[in-house]
Amino acid sequence: MTTEVRVPTLGESVTEATVATWFKKPGDAVNADEMLCELETDKVTVEVPSPASGQLADIVAAEGDTVGVDALLANIAESGSAGPETIKPKANAPATAETPDEAASTDITVPALGESVSEATVSTWFKKVGDSVAQDEMLCELETDKVSVEVPSPAAGVLAEITAGEGETVAASAKLGVISGSASGAAAAPASEKAPAETAAETAKDVANAPSAEKAMAEAGLNASQVTGSGRDGRIMKEDVAAAVAAAKAAPPAAPAAPAPAQLRGPVTADDAAREERVKMTRLRQTIAKRLKDSQNTAAMLTTYNEVDMTEVMALRNEYKDLFQKKHGVKLGFMSFFTKACCHALKEVPEVNAEIDGTDIVYKNFVHMGVAAGTPTGLVVPVIRDADAMSFAAIEKAIAEKGARARDGKLSMAEMQGGTFTISNGGVYGSLMSSPILNPPQSGILGMHKIQDRPMAINGKVEIRPMMYLALSYDHRIVDGKGAVTFLVRVKEALEDPRRLLMDL
Repeated sequence: MTTEVRVPTLGESVTEATVATWFKKPGDAVNADEMLCELETDKVTVEVPSPASGQLADIVAAEGDTVGVDALLANIAESGSAGPETIKPKANAPATAETPDEAASTDITVPALGESVSEATVSTWFKKVGDSVAQDEMLCELETDKVSVEVPSPAAGVLAEITAGEGETVAASAKLGVISGSASGAAAAPASEKAPAETAAETAKDVANAPSAEKAMAEAGLNASQVTGSGRDGRIMKEDVAAAVAAAKAAPPAAPAAPAPAQLRGPVTADDAAREERVKMTRLRQTIAKRLKDSQNTAAMLTTYNEVDMTEVMALRNEYKDLFQKKHGVKLGFMSFFTKACCHALKEVPEVNAEIDGTDIVYKNFVHMGVAAGTPTGLVVPVIRDADAMSFAAIEKAIAEKGARARDGKLSMAEMQGGTFTISNGGVYGSLMSSPILNPPQSGILGMHKIQDRPMAINGKVEIRPMMYLALSYDHRIVDGKGAVTFLVRVKEALEDPRRLLMDL
């Protein structure tokens, strides 16, 4: 009996990948969930685990082959020799040390990180080696480029070993540490702490480096012995090569030959440098920076502006807010009005709710509304699905719930994917005017701003009205100026006369 190894889901809008590295060869014994190979897409690197224990019977897609989602990569054969005896980690490991410890210990592994996320950084360990832990007690926190993930203890016992320290990058399902079932695990900790380094040294020469790293080393004239690998089992990644190149440049001259990013800074005196604080960017902040810059580099982004008189919306809200909260258990805010107004306008101007896929335009016959939310760690955009079919109360409840979970870092990957349009409310911070940046692959984002009393000419008379500037940033490759202006006008009309929303006008 054989088990097929197939290409997993690669992430939103990713349909194919390249087989970068096989960690096993035909005939090798494999454990269930042991990493078999690595795939590279245009966005991420994905490791493929074994779906079953046995032997790698054959490899269908060799290194360098391009494969689609769910394509057959290899076959795992079930064999009588693939039982516990042959699948034991190391044949040359001392049998006396293996049996008692492994029977009473549990591995701590990286949990599922979400679609399209293949690695994380260990940000904080809440326990140290030798500490007693209860089952499900939080051991450490991982940081991905989108969310933070807490890792609970899989069993009660003693933290006998930490194999991935703070700051290290780990892959999905990678080993983080070991829980010993008894206090004796603490005594074994000092010896076991040496194991990761020794194991890495033993296996580094057998681990294939990332193809992008091999290319970078060739271009830089470096060999593997000159680069310290930060990947799985000491595997050298592209960023490791970049770090080695930067270190080599900085070594001979003391100050002048700084790495490239430092050259962009202005002159800094020794006194100023002593008062500076340098903090490494979090993975979330790095991803935010990359995505925003990619958006500017990719889309033909343009912003158009209008202003809306908030008198009617504020009057309607003040009249019904108490009754609304009493019936629905949630406050009536402005976001539900804006969400409804945008959904209404998107029906008339569907290109603002569409996206470009190669040479095709994909029109969405639904609205998954992204609502930008500021958190202590950075900006995230949770998505309210099918917002066009929701009531005011349902929208307010969804925004409140997702906003609270965003601030607590509890959002899942699925909750931040699939948005078709985004609303960003800079007005809560006092912004009077801004040009929001698109959230790719979306083609439109609405910027809300501060409500400010201003003198306006109303029927030939000057009146003080609560006014808000609106900004629509859009991708001019798919949205024409007429469509963008029409969209903003429809939003303005719906907000200045909310009855239009009820009558679908």
